[in-house]
Amino acid sequence: MTDSEGYRSPAPSAELQRAMPYVPHGPDFGERELGQAVGRGWRRRCPACGTGPMMKSYLKVHDTCPVCTEELHHQRADDGPAYLTILVVGHLMAPLMGTAWVIWRPDPTVLATVFSIGTVAAALYLLPRFKGMMVGFQWAKRMHGFGGDTSETPERSA
Repeated sequence: MTDSEGYRSPAPSAELQRAMPYVPHGPDFGERELGQAVGRGWRRRCPACGTGPMMKSYLKVHDTCPVCTEELHHQRADDGPAYLTILVVGHLMAPLMGTAWVIWRPDPTVLATVFSIGTVAAALYLLPRFKGMMVGFQWAKRMHGFGGDTSETPERSA
C-alpha cells in the first residue's frame, strides 16, 4: 500500500485485520448518506453497516452494532417515534373510519372494534420502525455524539 507521497506501508497482518473491524464511517470520512441511514433504520438495521440488527428487543437499541461495532448508545429518540406513530396512524385511520361509515354504515360497535384492532396493529408495526428511522437520522447528521465528538454540551449556570 502506498500513500500520496509514495511511502510504502506494510499491509496489516491477518490477525490484526480480524482484531480490527472494518468501520468506514469515522469522523474523518465526510458526509453520511441520510436516505440510506434512514432506510436502514426503517428496516431496524445498523445505520452504518446495514447488516447488524439495531434493536435487541422491541424498542431497546443495542449499545454497539454486533457486526461493525458502531456505537449506537448515543441515540436520543425519546418521544419522537411515539409522536410520529400517533400522527401517521391518526391520519390514516380517521379518513378510513369516515369512509367506512359512509359506504357501509356498519354497527358502531363493529366499526369501533375493527378500527381499534387496526389502530393498535398499525401502531405496533410502525413504532419500532420510526425509532429506527430516528436513530438513523441522528447517526447520519452526527447528532448527540454520533460524530465522534465525545465532549458533551456544557451545563448552563443559573
